[in-house]
Amino acid sequence: MFKGILITKDDGVYRALLQDIDDAVLPDADTTVQVEWSTLNYKDGLALTGKSPVVRRFPMVPGIDFAGTVIETSNPAWKVGDRVVLNGWGVGETHCGGLAAKARVKGEWLVPLPASFSARQAMAIGTAGYTAMLCVLALEKHGIKPADGEILVTGANGGVG
Repeated sequence: MFKGILITKDDGVYRALLQDIDDAVLPDADTTVQVEWSTLNYKDGLALTGKSPVVRRFPMVPGIDFAGTVIETSNPAWKVGDRVVLNGWGVGETHCGGLAAKARVKGEWLVPLPASFSARQAMAIGTAGYTAMLCVLALEKHGIKPADGEILVTGANGGVG
C-alpha cells in the first residue's frame, strides 16, 4: 500500500480521492519508482475534476510527470537507486501517473535525472518548461538565432506559452 490520489468511476460517479492505494492498481511494467515530486498541470486539473475526458482507464492515479528514485526494475537500463524523471507517454491518462508515492512504468519512458538537479528542481521546471525548452532547441536546430528577430508563436497558452 502507498498513499496517492486515485480516480475511480463507478455507475457514472467520478471520484478523485487521496487514499491508500494497493500496489495491484499499478500497471504491469518493468520499473517501479518511489515518487519524490510531481507537478500539477492543467491536464491534471481536468483529470481530477472529471471536466474533460483526460482519464481513459479506471482506476487511475493522475499526474503527467514525476521525479524520483528507482526502487525495483528488471529493465537493464536502470538499477535500484537510479534517480529519474518522466513526463508524457500517456501517464495520468492511460497509465498510472505521479500524484502518488509510487509509480510503475516502462523503463524506456524514464530519463536520468541530471546530478545537478534535485527531484524538486526538476519538477519546478515541470512538463511545461521541458516542452518549452524542446521548442527552443527545435528552433535552434533549424538555424534560427535570437539575432534573426522576433518569432510569432500561435496556439501557445498555459505553461508553455
